[in-house]
Parts: sequence; structure tokens; C-alpha cells
Amino acid sequence: MKLKICGMKYPENIYQVGQLLPDYMGFIFWEKSSRYFDGELPSLPVSIQKTGVFVDAAPEEIIAKIEQYQLDLVQLHGTETPDIFRKIRHKSVQTIKVFSIDEDFDFMLIEPYLNVCDYFLFDTKGKLPGGNGNKFDWDILQKYIYSKPIFLSGGIGPEDISAIKKLALPIHAIDVNSRFELAPGLKDYELLRQFQIQLL
Repeated sequence: MKLKICGMKYPENIYQVGQLLPDYMGFIFWEKSSRYFDGELPSLPVSIQKTGVFVDAAPEEIIAKIEQYQLDLVQLHGTETPDIFRKIRHKSVQTIKVFSIDEDFDFMLIEPYLNVCDYFLFDTKGKLPGGNGNKFDWDILQKYIYSKPIFLSGGIGPEDISAIKKLALPIHAIDVNSRFELAPGLKDYELLRQFQIQLL
């Protein structure tokens, strides 16, 4: 099971956390986020896949960020249509479509995206597009009948390891953020290190 550390903001902290060699690091390019990233990326190990997080951004903006930061993945967190994914796939990046989950979520909404993105990410529905720091009821995912691999997100903390490992789902990666922070965008290196050890 792979690990994605999202909401990275500060260059020194990015470099430090990069020494843990997470599989993915996420950078939020939505200006309303307290974790909005608009700085210089330090040199990172090539094994870390840089993921850009966007909310209803224009394809041209997404492509510009792909080129500026040499992104490996694009994560779309808004109401993007399948056509948006088609427009950016030619940039040779992988794509993640985010779905915000609550007890009323209709899994039929997933079907138009099955053939246009590489992964789905399930996050908790809240006031913000993401980063709300709360878990949704993972039992809802028993309704997920597709084989496309998923990122599991939404308020995941150190105490959730055993429950995650019991889930009978095609989980590709665990996405962590706010529960491992000292402040918005500033990650706790030691807490992440311990979590990573337990996840392996």
C-alpha cells in the first residue's frame, strides 16, 4: 500500500519529508486553501511522484503547472467533466478524480470517469473541497464495485492503520494531510515516519 502526503507548503519541510521517500507528495494549487502552494520546489528524490491538486481550474492553468513543476499526477477535486481529463491526458501525466463521500453518495456518478482517469480518490464531503480533517464511514465503500484503484483520504490518522488493512478494496494509496500537521501545510516528520513504518 502506497503513501501520499498531501498539502505540502514549506520548502524546508518539503525537503525534510521527502527524505522519508513517500510514493507521492501533493501540492495544492487552489488559492483559497490554507495549504496553497506557490513557491519553489526543493530538489526531491526522483521516486517521489509530484501531484498537483486543482479545484475547477481551466485546462490551460493545469497544463501550465504541470510544466512549471514537472508534475507526475494531476488530482482534480472539483466538478470537472470527463472532457477536462481528456484535455490534460496528452501531457503524459496520470490523473486522479476525487469524489466527496457521504451516506447519500451515488456511485453511479463514477461511471463517466472510468475510462478517462487512472485513479479515483475518495474523500469526506465537507464545507471545503478537501482537507476537512474528518473521516467518512468506510462501510459506504462496500458499494464500490469497480476495479479501478483508489486513493483513500479524509481525516486519516495514526490510529487508523489496522482498520485500513482490513478493508477489502483496491486501495492503491493512503492519502494523509491534516492529521499529521503542526500547522496548515507544515507536516510532523516524526509522526509521518512512524505511520509509514506501520503502513508497510
